[in-house]
Amino acid sequence: MKTDLTDTTSSKINKALVQSRRAIGTPAVGMVLTLVIVTDEENAYDALKAANDASREHPSRTLVVIKRVSRSPRDRTKSRLDAEVRVGADAGTGETIVLRLYGDVVAHAQSVVLPLLLPDAPVVVWWPVNAPLDPASDPLGALAQRRVTDTYASEQPVRDLEARAGAYTPGDTDLSWTRITPWRSMLAAALDQVVCEVKGVEVEGEEFNPSCELLAMWLADRLDVPVKRSLSAGPGLTAVRMVTDCGPIVLDRADGSLATLSIEGQPDRAVALKRRDTAELIAEELRRLDPDDTYASALKFGVERLNASAAEPVAEEGPVAVETPVEEAAKAPAKKAAKKAPAKQAPAKKAPTKKAAAK
Repeated sequence: MKTDLTDTTSSKINKALVQSRRAIGTPAVGMVLTLVIVTDEENAYDALKAANDASREHPSRTLVVIKRVSRSPRDRTKSRLDAEVRVGADAGTGETIVLRLYGDVVAHAQSVVLPLLLPDAPVVVWWPVNAPLDPASDPLGALAQRRVTDTYASEQPVRDLEARAGAYTPGDTDLSWTRITPWRSMLAAALDQVVCEVKGVEVEGEEFNPSCELLAMWLADRLDVPVKRSLSAGPGLTAVRMVTDCGPIVLDRADGSLATLSIEGQPDRAVALKRRDTAELIAEELRRLDPDDTYASALKFGVERLNASAAEPVAEEGPVAVETPVEEAAKAPAKKAAKKAPAKQAPAKKAPTKKAAAK
């Protein structure tokens, strides 16, 4: 059931919501949280579809905040609030309210959202695109216990990761971090099967992919070893190679669906490691609303390493691009030879310079 309201207020929206529930015969409220989606008109449909799919696992009241910017200077000063109330089959297993803000009310979205929050229920704010660099200081983010962003939608993911690390507040999280949950689980399980020491790690994936950067940061933080970030054609993460004193451990996913886990002394195993859609990612984030300390530690550790190596020449692949011990050992003879060669040829280079000066 859908109800359209034009130039309305928050109190009228609440009344329309109660009337719609009575009309379909479900006056009771069975939602467990309030999900606030802050997006634009272009991405509103996909975000709302993902939220409706996730509501099957987490029945919630979904508030979609769409800030409309008028092109005409005359209309920019006109404040207006349009709403669309959906209940029943049109709203998944919860309730959906689509809010379109015009004019000066765009700068005061929290005043519109606050009366529509479920009482005594947690609040989650999700920015599918155009997320603030400091979500906790945003007026809407200040209302929430959990703030979800997606660095993958950013034009400069590494810069955004640095800003999020500096402004991190307990409750912040990122869907780019959620995407690597199966990878982290599989790598941890692989290390539990062997008794060995990890010497170095290589993370291979697409360029400018924040999930690859976060996985490299997490491995460097947890294992305290050099991590190399290498590039591939994708899709997304393609491989993780760990050098250990018991032999290599490789998790390779070339097609974005099925991965192969290789451990020295054991047969290769096929592992289901498909790329998940947004609805699955949001559903995972809504399962636990406590702060993610592992994400915070990996994010801050990776950015600190990036800042510490800013004055040194760093490979172009990513913020934690460090050569593994195997590669360093292989390049050591070449480096020694390169250092000795200029010393032998130095007198030959100086002689022409002196003759030219004499002439």
